[in-house]
Amino acid sequence: MNDISALPTYEADLAYLQQSIRSIPDYPKTGILFRDVTSLCEDKKAFNLTIDMLYEIYKDSAIDKIVAAEARGFVFGAALANKLNCGFVMVRKPGKLPREVIEEHYDLEYGQNTLQIHRDSIKQGERILIIDDLLATAGTVSAMIKLVRRLGGEIVSTGFVIELFDLGGADKIRNEYHVDCRTLVRFPGH
Repeated sequence: MNDISALPTYEADLAYLQQSIRSIPDYPKTGILFRDVTSLCEDKKAFNLTIDMLYEIYKDSAIDKIVAAEARGFVFGAALANKLNCGFVMVRKPGKLPREVIEEHYDLEYGQNTLQIHRDSIKQGERILIIDDLLATAGTVSAMIKLVRRLGGEIVSTGFVIELFDLGGADKIRNEYHVDCRTLVRFPGH
């Protein structure tokens, strides 16, 4: 993986991404400051910068497939898969995938959920990059890591547009799962 901090426009690009993300107080419940990635997606410069920056990190990593969870993970994962010329695997909530699936249950900041993946979507030894829009407590990505490993995939890294660093998700990914974790924009979170 490449260190993009040496790119000539890195600081300016990062500042542009950060200002493109709106902060919505008390959503989805009182006391939460929600980091709204949809405003970044609506800004063509910010969206293209995001995909370009993720591409620069992973372009030399020989990724076979990107795995992403619905819905916002699809936005970034599919665009990056296209640019990296690799496959794209959708992880979905129950009842959305037509072929045989495996599933993982996990805790969210606001409750519990289940994710499923097609049993035949990843082959033994394939090099996998997991992409999502936001990293908080690592509940969703933990489920994806477990699903990929159950199918025999080799996780090269996890990548996120936004990290809420106070919630410890990156540390959990690195320490509990021993997987690389990269994020573009970091905010305090609660």
